[in-house]
Order: sequence, then C-alpha cells, then structure tokens
Amino acid sequence: MQRFTIACAQFAVTPMAVRENVQKAIAWVERAVRETSAQLVVLPETVTTGFTPDCSAEELWALVDTLPGPMTEPVAQAARRLGVYIVFPTYERGPERGVVYNSAALFGPDGELLGRYRKTHLFPTERLSGGGWSTPGHEAVVVETPLANVGLTICYDGDFPELYRCEAIKGAEVIVRPAALLRSFEIWEMTNRARAYDNHVYIAACNAIGPDAGGNYYFGHSMIVSPIAQVLALARGTEEIIAAELDPDPIRYVTYGARTPMIFDHLEDRNLAAYEGILTPARSRFEPARRIPMRND
Repeated sequence: MQRFTIACAQFAVTPMAVRENVQKAIAWVERAVRETSAQLVVLPETVTTGFTPDCSAEELWALVDTLPGPMTEPVAQAARRLGVYIVFPTYERGPERGVVYNSAALFGPDGELLGRYRKTHLFPTERLSGGGWSTPGHEAVVVETPLANVGLTICYDGDFPELYRCEAIKGAEVIVRPAALLRSFEIWEMTNRARAYDNHVYIAACNAIGPDAGGNYYFGHSMIVSPIAQVLALARGTEEIIAAELDPDPIRYVTYGARTPMIFDHLEDRNLAAYEGILTPARSRFEPARRIPMRND
C-alpha cells in the first residue's frame, strides 16, 4: 500500500432518475478531486436510483444496466479523464429479467472496470425472496491496485464481521462501504469502527443523504476510519465531501495519540480451532418483531 488520499462524496440523488444521477455523481467526483486531490472517490449505495425503488424487480431490471454498460460509460470516462479510482454503486441488471443485483463497481484511472461486487447480505426488505427486488451475490471481492488492495462491501454487509474478515484474509488494506443506512448513528459508527479494528484495515463508509422513492430519508455522516479505530474524517447530515490521507504504516502503535508499540495482529493471532462452528446455520435466541425468510439463491 502507498500513501494516498481517499474521499467520500455524500450527496442526495433524485429518486429513480438514472441519467440525472449519473451526471450528478460525476460532478461530485470532479469536486472531490478538485478540492481534496483524492485518488480514490467512494459514492453512496445505489447512487443511480436511491435505495428503495418505486417499481417491481422487472421494471427496475429494465431501468438499470449491466456492468460495464452504457449506463456507467460516463463514469468510466470520468475516471479516465481525472486519472482516479471511482467506487460507483448501482443496481445492476442481471442475466434474466427481474434479476437485479445491488452492486458496487470499481473503475480505474484508465477507465477500465477493475472489480464488481454484488451485495452478499441483503437487507430483509430488499430481498427478492422476501417480497423485495434484489438478488444476492455470493463472493467476497478484493481488488489489487497500485494504491492499495481494496475490498468492496455494501451497507448491511457491515453488520457481518465474517465478510470483512474474509476480505482481510484475502489481503484487503482498505475496505469501502457504500451505504443507505437508516437505523442510527450509533450503529453506523460502531460497525464501521469495529470492522476497521477487527481486521486492521481502513474503512471508507459513504452513507446516503436525503430521500428515496420509498419515502426514507438518510442521515449521511459518512466516515473514514483507521485500522486502530480512529475516525479520520466525519461528515454531517448534509451534502458534503470528506477526505483523509491514508498512512501505509498504520498499526505501529496500539491506539491513536499513544507511543505504546503495537504487539498484536488480529489476523495472525486468531485461534482457528475455536471457530469450528462458524459456518453452522443459526438463529438468534431472541425473536425479532417480524422475520423475513433468508434464502441464498
């Protein structure tokens, strides 16, 4: 990993207006690069439409596009023109009508699609199997770049330490988390800082702001967190850009502001024998108000 600047561009989309939102996203990337000299810019979850659509999965499939495809070609061109990496989250058209993935694409400074991640942990209301519109992905994705090894995740994924651990094991140094999170700032902050600290990785979490077509209003507060859980940059509940310079030697000391040497490594120090049951299906001993069935197809 090299020293570089990462930015999160937190802005409100126009619900369901794909072309308008693509142009708006490019304008915010341009602003982030201009104002912060960022080399990697992260955008919020489902930036082409907003999180909750006002249509069926079949109609959403027709509205969006494949990755790569004509919908994201202007983004690829912007990455090439600006010479930067862009994490562009969008609903992605699948191989059959009605198959829609909640995806994040990483475009490189040559305009090429370097990696694509399909959200593996769908929020219950978005699951196609539960009456929603999204089909899950099944792969942890880490993309090697000259800046860093970049892991891709999306929103509710952040509640699942296992995915972040898998990406850290695959070599991730920075994990991005585009999101449209509604629950609370405390949950948002805690999961971002915990996933960073659990795995000794940087987390760049870009949350949505403003309304979507379902009447939800997102609170923003994007953040960039260091591998020792220090919040390096924090947005407010408004449209704005945050940025931080990432140090390639971030775990020399046990915590920020200290000079006590770090003597542990959360990956190396795992006791693998204790995790025998980690892949066992399970349910909480406590009952939620309503269960939406989880299916992995």
